[in-house]
Amino acid sequence: MRFGINTLDDFDFKGKTVLCRVDLNQPVDKSTDTLKSIHRIKACVPTIKELSDKGAKIVLMAHQGSDIEYKNFYCTRPHAKVLTELLGFEVKWIEDVCNPTARNAIKEMKNGEVILLDNVRFCSEEQTLFEMNLKLTHEQQAKTQVVTKLAPLADLYVCDAFAAAHRDQPTLCGFEQVLPSAMGRLFEQEYCVVSELMEQPKHPCVFVLGGAKISDAFMMMETVLSSGAADKVLTGGLVGEIILSAKGLEIGKGTLDFILKSGYGDFIEKAKGIYEKYSDKIVLPSDLAEVKDGNRVEAKTGSIPADFNAVDIGTETSKIYRDIILNAKTVFANGPVGVFENQPSELGTKILFESMADTEGYTVVGGGDSVTAAKKYNVTDKLGYICTGGGALIRFLTGEELPVVKALRHSAKIFPAK
Repeated sequence: MRFGINTLDDFDFKGKTVLCRVDLNQPVDKSTDTLKSIHRIKACVPTIKELSDKGAKIVLMAHQGSDIEYKNFYCTRPHAKVLTELLGFEVKWIEDVCNPTARNAIKEMKNGEVILLDNVRFCSEEQTLFEMNLKLTHEQQAKTQVVTKLAPLADLYVCDAFAAAHRDQPTLCGFEQVLPSAMGRLFEQEYCVVSELMEQPKHPCVFVLGGAKISDAFMMMETVLSSGAADKVLTGGLVGEIILSAKGLEIGKGTLDFILKSGYGDFIEKAKGIYEKYSDKIVLPSDLAEVKDGNRVEAKTGSIPADFNAVDIGTETSKIYRDIILNAKTVFANGPVGVFENQPSELGTKILFESMADTEGYTVVGGGDSVTAAKKYNVTDKLGYICTGGGALIRFLTGEELPVVKALRHSAKIFPAK
């Protein structure tokens, strides 16, 4: 047991049917029925292999895409193909989640076999909108169809989906109420890494906050500064631009319009209080960049043109941030600091990730965009740790007890490991 949660070391899995929730969510090319990345799938292979080697019957549950924006909403068929290749034996895909087809497939399994059920978010009770609107308690989640239909067929539940640990859905938090439960190896590893980042970072410790999840970034900023975990917070992207605006500095009409249209206007006022309290530790961009007619144009903060539309931090800021990162003992980044997908606006993110690769300090990055950027700049192997989770990692770093962590701890109390 670690952190009040059972691990794979606490149970005998031979001959046991194990419901294993993993996070295989990846960008999908629907035209070819393939995945554009397999980073998260590779990460959960050790847990699946260990369970199989120990003689368990493994029933994998996973989601693909969101019911809110549908961009990557898809079946899990291509994931089963990738898992089969990575494991070296067949992972059978079941075109069902909890109806007779799935239940019959589970009943027929042999020791060591692995099946992957279809996208759990095809079930309404697993959808994000369902979660947001109904806010079921964990006890209520245990009474949903997916839990009541699958739990009776299983002996144990394993959650290896740290990347989804901030979600409060039945396949993540409901099974722990009715089955002995454990965290998988990936979940255990990521929990250890982020716990150390918060509780025992080597100083100076630097947090680089950019990315697109503004509310989480500001919550995290307050937590790591008030706890003393962060010695410096380097700001980029909308986070930096919001604080600059809070200081009364011009950031350009295009930039401000985007902030307001995206619903982030309230954070300008919030940023005032944070910056006033921690101005000695928050580092703001000294210049910004926009793209005009395909060309990169930079301007100093304090003299930003009224029609400016910021898409990156400037060259001077990038050099300042690089120097701070190279002298740090611990560095965490939650995302890019500009629109790195396009060449004219990638400079800040490129220098950021190259600096993290060059520093002798321990580096941690999290979130899908961070993984993409690390690959783009060929620094994946030079970073200390790449967390599979974006939202879960950030929520953890705000000091919040994640729903899945709470559920796993509850299970450890009511179903003590033998």
